[in-house]
Amino acid sequence: METVVLRVDGMSCGHCVKAVSGAVNSLPGIGSVSVDLATGTATVEHDPALSPLDVIRERIEEQGYEVLN
Repeated sequence: METVVLRVDGMSCGHCVKAVSGAVNSLPGIGSVSVDLATGTATVEHDPALSPLDVIRERIEEQGYEVLN
């Protein structure tokens, strides 16, 4: 498992947090997701063989948010 911290732009409320965490949690190989609205970050523990970083970014962006890193 690897842990990555992603800067997510466009989150403004609790619904945004649920949307991002739910979208990422639905991917295979996700150990945990922690979304912090105050800092605009999502900390994701994942198995890169099952869910590479580009797939995680894409899933977040499908929810209408922008991943800045």
